[in-house]
Amino acid sequence: MVTLLGLLAGLMTTVAFVPQVIKTWRTQATHDISLATFAIFTTGVFAWLVYGIVIRDAPLIMANAVTFVLAGTILYLKIKNG
Repeated sequence: MVTLLGLLAGLMTTVAFVPQVIKTWRTQATHDISLATFAIFTTGVFAWLVYGIVIRDAPLIMANAVTFVLAGTILYLKIKNG
């Protein structure tokens, strides 16, 4: 039950980034996105991913792997488009 709760929480917080990635990818508009915030956030998500790998926690690994890709995409577009 605890793992299921972790998977649900990870799914919801990860899926929350999908609309932003889609919008940013389509419009290429990143002027309202804070570079510092997304750089810090993406680094933090990566740290959570490593932590999940170290403790072998499937919900942490899955959620943060996907979130890292999504946040990394937004960060990449922000850097690319200034």
